[in-house]
Amino acid sequence: MSAPAAPRPEMLPPRARLARLAAVADGIDRLTGAVFRVAAWGALVVVLVQLAVVLCRYALGAGSLWLQETAVYAHAALFMLAAAGTLSRGGHVRVDLFYADAAPRKIAIVDALGTVMFLLPFAGVLLWLSWPYVGRSWAILERSREASGLPLVFLLKSLIPAFAVLMFLQGLAQLFRAVLVLAGRAPAAGHG
Repeated sequence: MSAPAAPRPEMLPPRARLARLAAVADGIDRLTGAVFRVAAWGALVVVLVQLAVVLCRYALGAGSLWLQETAVYAHAALFMLAAAGTLSRGGHVRVDLFYADAAPRKIAIVDALGTVMFLLPFAGVLLWLSWPYVGRSWAILERSREASGLPLVFLLKSLIPAFAVLMFLQGLAQLFRAVLVLAGRAPAAGHG
């Protein structure tokens, strides 16, 4: 005997649908938060590697392209992977014209419109356009053009679709939270 099928979302009562939206938004926040915490270690890597580059160059008189490219890769990973977590924490630049002294409902409307009109389309187009670019790089396992550079250009380029996916997901979470505010549910503490 099989278990009864879960009810389809459109069959759920409105309160249950809102609870499901909140749960999905919380799940996305947990995912982007975990990626953010891992990517934040990239800041330490950038500082340490850049320090090593400077010490090698000026104290030892030797340069290392491998170390320089490592710093670039860590810097790219830091910013590309931490962007969605930063959005989740309300750390992106906002236009005070729309937010200064605004009520939560007005902020939710601005967030929803901005997400639907700008963030989601941008992330979708970026993912769509970057996919063949990254695919070609993976097909040849693209490496640095420099002989002593890192052989991982295909991984560096993979940060572009990863950024797009994470931003798209975080945009959905932001949209869901705006819908919750507009439906009269208080937003979760700590979210922008």
